[in-house]
Amino acid sequence: MLIEVVKSKIHRVKVTQADLNYIGSITIDEDLMKASNIIEGEKVQIVNINNGERLETYVIKGESGSGEICLNGPAARKVAVNDIIIIISYAQLEFEEAKKFKPSVIFPDETNNTLKT
Repeated sequence: MLIEVVKSKIHRVKVTQADLNYIGSITIDEDLMKASNIIEGEKVQIVNINNGERLETYVIKGESGSGEICLNGPAARKVAVNDIIIIISYAQLEFEEAKKFKPSVIFPDETNNTLKT
């Protein structure tokens, strides 16, 4: 039996841009991606602390060290710049494996720096 568990989480990161005219997705600073074990193209859930919105999209790699968190395309309507969001990815694991699995969770600072883990 497979169950779905949290694989990676970027907890409380600030939206730096919302670009309605982009194809779609979320652009995430490459450093945040590496620290949280999220890869380009991976499906993620976005939870907006400010307004309660939840949505799913996929990840585009942003410039390393930029602190960039940009919701693109239709997702840009669900956030405002400076909103605080949580980015979560999930994995399907066998039940016994899932019991032992430890997700990658990071807690960026106010400038989206990966100093806190």
